[in-house]
Amino acid sequence: MTSPPGRSIAVVIGASGGIGGAIAAALEAQGRFAQVIRLGRSSEPPLDITAEPSIAAAAAQIRAIGHDLRLVFDASGFLHDHRFTPEKSWSQIDPAHMQQSFAVNAIGPALLMKHFLPLLAGDGTSVFATLSAKVGSIGDNQLGGWYAYRASKAALNQIVRTAAVELGRRRPHAICVALHPGTVATGLTAPFAKAGLDVQTPEVAAAQLLALVHRLTPADSGGFLDRFGEPIPW
Repeated sequence: MTSPPGRSIAVVIGASGGIGGAIAAALEAQGRFAQVIRLGRSSEPPLDITAEPSIAAAAAQIRAIGHDLRLVFDASGFLHDHRFTPEKSWSQIDPAHMQQSFAVNAIGPALLMKHFLPLLAGDGTSVFATLSAKVGSIGDNQLGGWYAYRASKAALNQIVRTAAVELGRRRPHAICVALHPGTVATGLTAPFAKAGLDVQTPEVAAAQLLALVHRLTPADSGGFLDRFGEPIPW
């Protein structure tokens, strides 16, 4: 992900969250990019992943900067809140819960791709990475439960795969991937981080994810990878 000095941009979406904030801080510390732009609901401009006009406006502002967009890292995601928690049984399936999960975990990232993929630099390598989750794997599902989260992340994986096909035709050196960060100590995972799990700090997770991002090649585009670069079953 190289550009002329002073011209490369990285954008982190969901930068107020645990992983997103750590990703943005690590990118700033690395100094690979002339600008690291943090976007979220409280940023300027604000970006609400469930509101397409705000996504379009943020993308327009990035375009207006006129520099090379080399990295878009989407760290948004929804697992639970004060209304909804992961389902243990089909008896707990709730349409409002499903709608919220798909709005944040699938539709929102799809809209990010719609507005940000066309902005990726056309020469050299550029990357759009979005956080998925291993529980979104259909082939790896041995435990059941978590209907809304699993299904929305599986949908995200298909969206990434589909967008990567089109991106490959338009920008052959660009990469679109879904990444599983492992279990990270954030508010999203805190209620479900059981004893014995390999739980990473956001800073460790960010370092691992960025090390992977920097070694991705176009052959990886459309992939669903863990933080070490190993493919996860669809």
